[in-house]
Amino acid sequence: MKTLAKTKIEAVLNQLAEKAEVYVPLKQGAISSFGVWSAAVSGENLALESLNTLMSPKSVVLPQTEKMYTFATSGQQAEVKEVCADSGERVIFGARACDTKSLNVLDEVFLTRGYEDAFYKARREKLTVIGRACAQPGPHCFCSSMGVDPLEPAGADVILYDAGEEFGWEPVTERGQALTNQLNEFLGDRELPKPSAAEFRTRVDIEGLPEKLNRMFAHPVWEELAAKCMNCGICTYLCPGCYCFDIQVKTRGQEGYRFRCWDSCMYPEYTQMAGGHNPRQSKHERFRNRFLHKLEFIHERYGTLGCTGCGRCVVMCPNGVNIVSIINRLREVDVDVR
Repeated sequence: MKTLAKTKIEAVLNQLAEKAEVYVPLKQGAISSFGVWSAAVSGENLALESLNTLMSPKSVVLPQTEKMYTFATSGQQAEVKEVCADSGERVIFGARACDTKSLNVLDEVFLTRGYEDAFYKARREKLTVIGRACAQPGPHCFCSSMGVDPLEPAGADVILYDAGEEFGWEPVTERGQALTNQLNEFLGDRELPKPSAAEFRTRVDIEGLPEKLNRMFAHPVWEELAAKCMNCGICTYLCPGCYCFDIQVKTRGQEGYRFRCWDSCMYPEYTQMAGGHNPRQSKHERFRNRFLHKLEFIHERYGTLGCTGCGRCVVMCPNGVNIVSIINRLREVDVDVR
């Protein structure tokens, strides 16, 4: 096994940053997120030891705001001047298994079923992911209940195993091996024991729930569960697997550009139609849509769950809406599932 001494991490990041945009867990004021590493960033801002960043690395492949193309108009005519697909090399360093799993979910949405999103694809194809095995789940982590192995970050190209003063470094894909060869001068060679995962304090039984939810669209339990929700949307912005977006245009004179930006299914405007009709006008309808999407619709279409058990929404919901409690309540509901 290759090894990486923790004292060499900054040197490795500097080396990677010479050829790619490198995203690492950073403390940025009161929050933590995957920010761009450069020689100007202090090592004191690294948050590699943090269990989870507040903001996931979703924005690396699906930016919060992304310019799509520029255009110019002349009378009734319009001409696209430049398509702004961004295809530079990128590296995510230190992603936990819940976040690498979310990238797999986004891949299914944006790259399969007969349609490929060109903007997402351009970013994803040039991305190398260095995942980090997670042996100590936090009090709100429940990734194992969602089918995620915290010690084997699915979709990572390299996996880091914490061994105290150093990391075990294991390439698991061709991209990972190429990156390993590039960094060979910083890596050692010796066998390290892989860690064992500690017990999860939060668990939830998801077995059979997607099939059960298929019969619960009109159940009154949704109004009960939605009572505390404020439709603020923080859960959707923090969720590594949420991908709702809006497309807008900015113009100045005869030139402009079209861009997309994150949106939320928790907002009434998200489904507002041009004529004024809204198929999800009430709070409980929007609440229901979010949880059916996470726990049923994505599972039906892609064979996986939209929730990866990272716990961010549980920690940050200002009104204590808890997806684990919601799942437990849904399991209690008596409904004919035949």
